[in-house]
Amino acid sequence: MESKTISGAKILLECLSRLGVTDMFGYPGGSVLKIYDELYDFKKIKHYLARHEQGAIHGADGYARSSGKVGVCLATSGPGVTNIVTGIMTAHMDSVPLLAITGQVQTTLLGTDSFQETDIVGITIPITKTNYLITDIRDLPRIIKEAYYLSKTGRPGPVLIDIPKDIQSTEISIDEFEKLFEKDFILEGYDPIYKGHAGQIKRATELIKSSKSPLIISGAGILKSGASDELLIFAEKINCPVTCTFLGLGGFPSNHKLMLGMLGLHGTVASNYATKQADLIIAAGMRFDERVTGNIKEFCPNAKIIHIDIDPAEIDKNIVSNVPIVGDLNNVLNKLNDNLQSLTHEEWIDKINTWKREYPLIIPESNDNSLVPQYVFNKLNTLLKDDTLIATDVGQHQMWTAQFINFNKPNTLISSGGAGTMGFGLPAAIGAQIANPNKNVVLIVGDGSIQMTIQELILLREYNLPIKILIINNSCLGMVRQLQEVFNEKRYSQVDLTYNPDFVKIGEAYDIKSMKLSTKEDLNENLENLLNLNEPVLIEFVVDKNQNVLPMVPSNYSVDKMIGKKGVI
Repeated sequence: MESKTISGAKILLECLSRLGVTDMFGYPGGSVLKIYDELYDFKKIKHYLARHEQGAIHGADGYARSSGKVGVCLATSGPGVTNIVTGIMTAHMDSVPLLAITGQVQTTLLGTDSFQETDIVGITIPITKTNYLITDIRDLPRIIKEAYYLSKTGRPGPVLIDIPKDIQSTEISIDEFEKLFEKDFILEGYDPIYKGHAGQIKRATELIKSSKSPLIISGAGILKSGASDELLIFAEKINCPVTCTFLGLGGFPSNHKLMLGMLGLHGTVASNYATKQADLIIAAGMRFDERVTGNIKEFCPNAKIIHIDIDPAEIDKNIVSNVPIVGDLNNVLNKLNDNLQSLTHEEWIDKINTWKREYPLIIPESNDNSLVPQYVFNKLNTLLKDDTLIATDVGQHQMWTAQFINFNKPNTLISSGGAGTMGFGLPAAIGAQIANPNKNVVLIVGDGSIQMTIQELILLREYNLPIKILIINNSCLGMVRQLQEVFNEKRYSQVDLTYNPDFVKIGEAYDIKSMKLSTKEDLNENLENLLNLNEPVLIEFVVDKNQNVLPMVPSNYSVDKMIGKKGVI
């Protein structure tokens, strides 16, 4: 006889499914036992078993970034939930829509230091849009709907729901659940602004018309609002050069004549010089992070600022703007496009093109047939298709990816920007491939960072994910080594990874086709064929450890102090 009641665990799954969730990443444990028991028969959501909770949360993150859907992660209490804290922070810093579902000790034991009890609600207050501890099963349908809505609306971000064991097991009637689910929720004080203020848009229009040397800085907000097409129309209409933040790559075509490349710490010379001489900055969906601005007191000294962002908290936080516009970039850019006629800035464009010609990115010559990393990235750029999803980890390889790979399509870069989380890349690539089964996914990762979540390799074989893993092996923690070279007089403290494992054998141990490429000849003979295989492949590139990511604006300095403009320090 069919049950007429439903448990809290089943309510969770049923609500997620009704909201559109089809995939979930997680790792079981004692405090989520009931949820996993319900999952055993629940066919509407597919669960992907990570090998560590950190892998699960980054998997959900990569799934969300690459698809625009809400990523969902499930973890048990105690060390299970603390293992996902880094992933929640990573999603928070980059505004990724994520639901973290966690198990908790039963409600009668809260506050007693019970086995694996952890105040995850308290821990995650600063790194979530909001979070919930469920103490009544009747709150579950409303809170799940609220959490899902909050995670994806306005400025997206992670939301956590902590569910005690007894709430998971408690049952109510199906009729009562249906009534609770149908009931609307009200979020007092939460009202994202999508349309920009007409008066501010008019002021921005006048500033743009009078500008002689404008510059657009395109941030991740362009991608999150789906405003890439509107940005292209806008930039071409006002004939304005465009630079971007790291997470803004793909928001404007890298191969467009108005594109200057990335801005900031490892940005191009032309981008950074342009900020110095621009008379108007149009900042679109970016937050003036210090890696973009360098010394904030000397950033854009001659420019008026138009700052467009959906989050009012970002306005005037780091840089005071002349014209603040709170709203969705799609709406605001459409309005600006309606208001403006075609403009020209030939003298300004000529100056910028001179910088682009004088200071191109440099590929160092190797004395023999050995590989320098810049050569690898330049070659990759010729082989990867525009719609390839490229995930990276964090380190020098991440910045070379930003510099040398053309991102001509939106949402093709998946990387940890604000948090700079090592160990992000492999599980995020897995999430991206699951969300996009018909797209090519390439992971670019360092020999240091791959080892932080290397256990997730087994998911490639288990779920037949044809991801191409490219390990840039320079036998060191390259970015830290570079900082030590510049700031610590080459005192290379604890960055040497000469004692690395054999990555090819590791790949083969996970039943993944693997190959080591050590010379230009190896690379040119094998790389294209390996990238085209319809199966997971691990490729290790053995490269020169002495190479640095250049140019570089040292931390807290202005662009005047940029080093490595010609490719050497």
